[in-house]
Amino acid sequence: MAYIFTESDIQRVEDVLGVLAKRGPHYARYELADEASGRKITLEIHMEMSLPTGEITSLVSVYAVSSFLQIQGCTGFKASKELGEVIFVARSGDTANGLVVEREAGCSLYANVNTALLSTDFTQLPPELIMSSVALSVTEDLFGDLG
Repeated sequence: MAYIFTESDIQRVEDVLGVLAKRGPHYARYELADEASGRKITLEIHMEMSLPTGEITSLVSVYAVSSFLQIQGCTGFKASKELGEVIFVARSGDTANGLVVEREAGCSLYANVNTALLSTDFTQLPPELIMSSVALSVTEDLFGDLG
């Protein structure tokens, strides 16, 4: 089931990313820049969208100079001021997709990650799978049936 963002969610993202959102009727847009690296990205959260099927969903997009990333049907998120990042997750069955947005205008996308890897011993994984498993493991408590 899609997560529907609330006003307090939008404010939490503002707090973690350190930038005020520009708001529309059903969306919030955050323009992030990091002077040291020269990076600039725009995060856009569509809090509530009606699909032709009548279903209500949410949409999270990141616009960058050379890429466009999107999570459709976001099912939850974690915002960490300590880490300086917000992780948006879309889970379906045994897989999860995660979009990580950093305060310093960085962004990573992890797609089709097997949810069993989120609670595994990371030292037993092939090096290529460690990054996605560690990054998304902090969202594990969003889904009580993992494990």
